[in-house]
Amino acid sequence: MGARAATGAHTARSWARRRAVQALYQWELAGQDLAEIETQFRTGQEMDRADVDYFLELLHRVPAHLDELRAVLQPCMERPFESLDPVERTILLIGAYELERHREIPYRAVISEAVELARMFGSDDGFRFVNGVLDRLARTLQPERPAGGG
Repeated sequence: MGARAATGAHTARSWARRRAVQALYQWELAGQDLAEIETQFRTGQEMDRADVDYFLELLHRVPAHLDELRAVLQPCMERPFESLDPVERTILLIGAYELERHREIPYRAVISEAVELARMFGSDDGFRFVNGVLDRLARTLQPERPAGGG
């Protein structure tokens, strides 16, 4: 039961991240109000599979910490944040938020989830870029972790 429950929680969080990428992308591109987006997603985006509380946290806290998240990401990239593909930008913001605010989630899980989202929603090679940026950020935020991602 324990392993099954953990897998179910992981799956619900994965769904929450997927929906958060879609919702935050919509927020960034359309400039739509977060409350409107929340209502739209709660009523029609397969939210029964998602950890709704986690989705709501990402939806509201990532924009609330936008400047801070951009500031920690920028040194990990060789190009301006604004020049990134909007999907990859959104995925990086979510990943940075999780690395900073959810240290209980193993950094490998955060990076793996972000790479999967980039494969799903991003450009062909965007997942490699997301992987590299978040790996550098994780080393910056968690310098005590072993070199080589261990």
